[in-house]
Amino acid sequence: MAEHSWLVDQFEETRGHLRAVAFRMLGSSSEADDAVQEAWLRLSRTDISGVENLGGWLTTVVARVCLDMLRSRKARREEPLDVEAPDSLEDREHESDAEQGLLLADSVGIAMLLVLETLAPAERVAFVLHDMFDLSFDEIAPIVGRSPVAARQLASRARRRVQGAPSAPESDRARQREVVDAFLAASRGGDFSALLALLDPDVVLRADRAAVEASNARRGAGAPALSAEVRGASVVAETFSGRARAAQLALINGLAGAVWAHGGEVRGAFTFTIAGGKISAITIALDPDHLRTLDVAIIND
Repeated sequence: MAEHSWLVDQFEETRGHLRAVAFRMLGSSSEADDAVQEAWLRLSRTDISGVENLGGWLTTVVARVCLDMLRSRKARREEPLDVEAPDSLEDREHESDAEQGLLLADSVGIAMLLVLETLAPAERVAFVLHDMFDLSFDEIAPIVGRSPVAARQLASRARRRVQGAPSAPESDRARQREVVDAFLAASRGGDFSALLALLDPDVVLRADRAAVEASNARRGAGAPALSAEVRGASVVAETFSGRARAAQLALINGLAGAVWAHGGEVRGAFTFTIAGGKISAITIALDPDHLRTLDVAIIND
């Protein structure tokens, strides 16, 4: 019992760090929580008498769990969408440290997460662990199953994509705002046909764990039933039809989105991915820790 209590205490001390690592890799609060929970399960089943650095051991476990989740996610998406493999790029060294990586992540925010979605899983893991959490390539190599030199190349390719991702032209940002504004108006008005017209046929709606739990708690009050992930224009349109009455148009990390706010405090956020004038992805976030990382500017027309 004493040993179990000690393990629980040690794990709780590192939970915040582990969740931050998992969220940066996965871009999903609910999946990050799942990865951290899996790390606890593995810890509870493992003899750690020979482990000198428990925090480092747990970080490695979470990273491997996230890598498996990313590979599984990519495999599910590649088959129907015929996603191409990442471009082959020559390796160039760029100086970076944990502070620079975190500043980069905070400044790009959702936009960077969208760029990370285009990376191969091993590239994403190597970039996050090195540039954001300052792990050495000797530590990263066994996690991604490569040599330290190859791990360095993975992080370098990912870094160039993140740093070189072009910002949207002003005309594109204006168009994005128009689409989000039209979506909110159609949602409030219960205009199902207008919602369908704005959504990509294969649109995906994601909700973090806090949003799913809140929808379940308020289902009797008419709140929409949310799942961690649903796909398809009809089901997404149905979810939002007649809703979003309290949502306000906002810039979230520089991109058009929407928020729920009360007393000047953001309580929930919608972020949108828009391609070709259609909404291809929507994420609903209510997790307070995640909301505090967002740069939000409410638009009052």
